[in-house]
Amino acid sequence: MKIALISLGCPKNQVDADVLCHALLAAGHATTPDAAEADCIIVNTCGFIQPAKEEAIEQILTACALKEQKPGLKVVVIGCLAERYQAEIRKEIPEVDAVVGLGSNAALPAILERLEATGVAAECYGPKTALPLGGPRVISTPPHYAYLKIAEGCSNGCYYCAIPLIRGPMRSRPLKDCLAEARWLAGQGVRELILVAQDPTAYGEDTGQNRLCELLAGLDEVEGIEWVRILYAYPERITGELVAAMARSPKAVPYLDLPIQHCSDEVLRRMNRRGGRAGIEAALARLRAGIPGIALRTTLLVGYPGETEAQFEELCDFVRAQQFDRLGCFAFSPEEGTVAARLPDDVSEEEKQRRVDVIMRIQAEITAQKQAQRVGSTLRVLCDGYDEGSGLWLCRAAADAPEIDTNVCVQSETPLIPGGFYEVLVEESDVYDLYGRLA
Repeated sequence: MKIALISLGCPKNQVDADVLCHALLAAGHATTPDAAEADCIIVNTCGFIQPAKEEAIEQILTACALKEQKPGLKVVVIGCLAERYQAEIRKEIPEVDAVVGLGSNAALPAILERLEATGVAAECYGPKTALPLGGPRVISTPPHYAYLKIAEGCSNGCYYCAIPLIRGPMRSRPLKDCLAEARWLAGQGVRELILVAQDPTAYGEDTGQNRLCELLAGLDEVEGIEWVRILYAYPERITGELVAAMARSPKAVPYLDLPIQHCSDEVLRRMNRRGGRAGIEAALARLRAGIPGIALRTTLLVGYPGETEAQFEELCDFVRAQQFDRLGCFAFSPEEGTVAARLPDDVSEEEKQRRVDVIMRIQAEITAQKQAQRVGSTLRVLCDGYDEGSGLWLCRAAADAPEIDTNVCVQSETPLIPGGFYEVLVEESDVYDLYGRLA
């Protein structure tokens, strides 16, 4: 069959899609970027929060609508939404031909073969622990950077989060497998390796010992990889050992994303987050002292049940004081099955959005100031490609994760090479991007 694979959500979900795509190609199927040309559309869904669920449902309905022009078209739903709403999807959207849970991902080629032969709708749900932690894959990102998933699931137990319900407890991938895939990715031309998991800083703890520092040391030995970036770090796991490992690594970029969610001790307690404000501040201070110039990103959650105006103002003051380089803010939405969904949702939707807007206005001023301070400096950047609209080359410094953070936009008469590293003199800035020329 000719298959269109649509993957939504986070980089971890994208890695799952990459492994699936390789398996489908190995089984003799072909892929197409055009859903209208496909014999089968596979929608790899996200089901983390309400906007993600709505996007997934919209994609499923769009795929099913193509059956009017192509009656033989098959539509298959996989991923987090399929795992989370096993009984509802085909009941609510009967046009769907198959729903495959995460634990049955490896069986997808066989499921498609049966579907093609019989035409009988299918539902298949294996145990969550059957989801492969790795395996042969394609690289769906630009060829010079790639995500390396080092663990699956989460055991932190935050009351607002549905990830443990969807993907189960944390399962770390064997260290030797991570390093083997890193070497393979380097051989394919990858220069930036981005470590992803729900909590990379807990890597190895489920097997008895945290091994993130050991993994960083092993990645330093992988020839061809120049940047190693860690996405998502929990403050209570920012140990002196981890800071020292990042500082001495020639490849670990001085960047870390710590989704702290809040700073109020009471709000954090109701979220079931470990530690409190003092622990967060200690972790931030430890990072800044041990890795001078580190870029710190965070994510905040406002409008959590019981969040008072005073606690929100405390958060605003905290953001002003900490001066994060990057920051995202989201409004609380109750997720079925979580502890937080059983709490009185006593902050109105309008007030939640107001609080998001206030936080983001504060951060916009901070980001603009930080960007302006970089004017006149020379940055080492990685080129992502050329933007036809602006006529500029889009690059990133070590402080910028792809598809998340900002760009260093370079004007150059000489074409740059995507995946190449360059020295750029920064000449201008705006709230989010920097502009410059080759130094």
